Amino acid sequence: MLSYRCSGNIDAPAVVFLHGFLGSKGDWNEIISQLQDDFYCICIDLPGHGDNKTLNCDELQLPTPGFNRCVELIVTTLSLLDIQHYHLVGYSLGGRIALHIAKLYPEQLLSLVLESCHPGLQSEADKIARKQNDAAWANKLCTLAIADFLTLWYQQAVFSDLTTAEQRSLVLKRSHNNPLALANCYQATSLAEQDELWNIPSRLTVTSHFIAGHQDSKFMALASRWQQQQPLALHCINASGHNVHLAAPEAFSNKLRTLFS
Repeated sequence: MLSYRCSGNIDAPAVVFLHGFLGSKGDWNEIISQLQDDFYCICIDLPGHGDNKTLNCDELQLPTPGFNRCVELIVTTLSLLDIQHYHLVGYSLGGRIALHIAKLYPEQLLSLVLESCHPGLQSEADKIARKQNDAAWANKLCTLAIADFLTLWYQQAVFSDLTTAEQRSLVLKRSHNNPLALANCYQATSLAEQDELWNIPSRLTVTSHFIAGHQDSKFMALASRWQQQQPLALHCINASGHNVHLAAPEAFSNKLRTLFS
């Protein structure tokens, strides 16, 4: 069973939140504070993260790829909470895991909301390149001081919307993590190991949504291309980049409330 936090009206529709790489269930606190009067919110720590930071993929005997076993851990946790149907919200890595939940347990979903999330690489060459890139990042995570790794991580182009002060704040916030547990999870849930899930929206009977920040040109372009192929509703949030719920929590919460209604 994974670490979790429940908030809100237990008789209201359930909403399950999955954070991104390096994050924790606490990343959703500001969103939960705005939704808890109308929904029952469940935030779950992914393996190797938050209060699961001693729970890495080796200890869980997760084979690579680790997506399916992560799904089973999440679904088991929800089952123990007697949560059978829910709106599913996933950011980045959490969104990629959410896609696998949608593939394996579509009957449980009330809706699927993906924030800045990749549906999977489609060429073998891209997978090979991504595997090499992720191995290099995992090596940095295992060999550098955690603060030095995080400083490099947030200098990536996808985080270019962050100010220097915001980057420093995230480095401080994430420095308590267990590097080895994170590295294990990072490689087991690499995009190179992910299923190709572009067709998930057309396989679901519920609506699939993609939320992207208007400053995140990479994922706006990816979502637009995906929308041309599949029944996917695209929502662009102003004044935000890759991590929309961090940059624009009020707009993000209002959008979720509208989608769930």
